[in-house]
Parts: sequence; structure tokens; C-alpha cells
Amino acid sequence: MIWIEFVASAALIVFAATKLAQYGDVIALRTKLGGMFVGTLLLAGATSLPELLTAINAIDQNVPNLTVGNIFGSTMFNMFLLALLDLLYHRLHILRRITMMHTLSASVGVLLTGLAVFFILAQVTVKIGWLGLDSLVLIVVYIGGTRILFGGNRPGAPEQPIPAPEIPEGTPSLAYAGIGFAVAAAALIAITPLLVSSSTQIAEETGLTTGFVGIALVAVVTSLPEVVTTISAARIGAYDLAAGNLFGSNVFNIFALGLTDLFYTDGRFLEAVSSDMVLAGIIGLLLITLALIGNLARNLTWGGTRRLIIEIDALLILIGYALGMWLIYDRGLIG
Repeated sequence: MIWIEFVASAALIVFAATKLAQYGDVIALRTKLGGMFVGTLLLAGATSLPELLTAINAIDQNVPNLTVGNIFGSTMFNMFLLALLDLLYHRLHILRRITMMHTLSASVGVLLTGLAVFFILAQVTVKIGWLGLDSLVLIVVYIGGTRILFGGNRPGAPEQPIPAPEIPEGTPSLAYAGIGFAVAAAALIAITPLLVSSSTQIAEETGLTTGFVGIALVAVVTSLPEVVTTISAARIGAYDLAAGNLFGSNVFNIFALGLTDLFYTDGRFLEAVSSDMVLAGIIGLLLITLALIGNLARNLTWGGTRRLIIEIDALLILIGYALGMWLIYDRGLIG
């Protein structure tokens, strides 16, 4: 019965996520905001809702390590997916084709992930009401970062002008796309709790515990929307939408980590998190950095690597993810 619930909820999330990608691309076309903006803010926020809902549900079950493992594990998996896209579309060199403005969203992701790792280790005890200062800083930095992203990508921004894209015939109206996007996002909100609960029960039956389950299982499950929306966007040539969704999801995930403290009333949320979870955060940080270098290195030559079926930076991300998961398991980060 548990497996039936898991497969059914996963299939529904795949369908809803596919619609998110389609309507997100229409919104990008109709508003002329561009795939980078819509992917980084709108689509990334919607497809990252499972991570936020998982965090809230984990609080009710008193398993904070599951929340943080899910957040950091999702960051790792998002960068793995970006490298996988480079492998699937190896002739396009996706990290070279996407706009340089993704370096900004990737950098914000590096900053937020680094702050989260720092606060878990530093244990800053200052609180404002029941909300920890550390969580408040994560929220404020996210808001500031998204304002910078919006300022750099709104129509007419002098440093990065966005040409008006041609709208294909038969493209739905903005209102239709907006309603469709909202319905698909609502479907994700409704379905995710079932997906998370069934996957958690499956994990319990296998004997795995909260930390590793959050990183290796729940993170992949809650990243299914990113998988589908990213691949769907890449298939229609919306590479900025695909990359923006992944980089933006990393940013939103840490924001969700800060928001979790709003629902945690037994003290500071990050105080309840084991310092062992930092390893996953650092691995995620390294993978984002590799992706950032790949985006910046578009003008560099890699010797004869263009004859290979994958770029070196993408290959390093894939290897880094695999080694990172092995290291997490080998170090016993399963409690």
C-alpha cells in the first residue's frame, strides 16, 4: 500500500511539475521578463514548495535533521541535475549558453548556503521573540538577494537588456497561464504531504534513519518537480528557465530553512540541528561553486575536451555528487 501511495503521488507531482514548466515559459514570454527571472524566482519558488512543506511536517514529527538533510540534499541534487543536462545535451554546452546573469543567482546561493553552514556551527544564541537571529538573517539575505536579481533582470535594466522574444502563434494568454500556474502549484502543495509521508515510511521500513533519509531519499523525492520542469524547459530550448529554476531553487531552499524557525516554538530551530549535517551543506556549497565556475568559464578553452560528450565542469559536478553521497554514508551520517 505504501508503494502504491508513493508511485501515485510521484506521478501526480510529475504531471503538475510539467504544467508548471509550460505555464512558466508562457509567463516569461508574455511578461517579457525572461526565462532567467521567471525560472529563478517564480518557477523555483513553486517547485521548491515540497522542501518547505517537508520542513514543516518534519517539525511536527520532531526530526529537525530530516529537514536540514532535505534542504542540503536538494541543493546537491539540483547541481547534479544541472550537470546531467550537460550530458544529455552535450553538443549545446548548456553551462556556456545560459546568460551570465545566472552567476548572480548562483552567488546568492553560495552566500546563503555558506551562512546556513556557518550558523549551524557557530550556534548564535540571540533570539528575537521565538525566532533565532540566524534564521532571521537567512530570510533577510534571501529578500535582499531576490531584489538584486529582480533589479538586474527587469525589462529595460541598463546592464543586461533583455530583447523582446517572439511569441509563437497559439501561445496561451497571460491570464490563462497565470491561472494554470497557480492551479499546478496548488496541486503540488496538496500532493507533496502524501509523497513525503509515504517515502518516509518506506525509508523507515528499510532501517534508514532521519539524516541520511533526508539527504538521499526525501531530497530526491521533493526535487522531482525540479527534475521534470528542468528537463521540460531544456527540451523546448528554454535553457535560462531550466538553469534559473535550479539555481533559484537552491536560493529558495535556504530561505525555507529560515522560515522553518517561524513554525518551531521550542527554541531556535538551527540549535536543534546536529552539526553532522554540515557535511552535506559543504558538499552542496562545493557543487554550486563548480556550477558557478562553469557558467563563468564560457570563454575559456579546455584543450581537447570539446570532443568529449561532457564538459569537465559538469563531469566534476557528477563525480562530486557521487563521492559526496558515498562520503556521507561512509561517515555514518544516518542518524
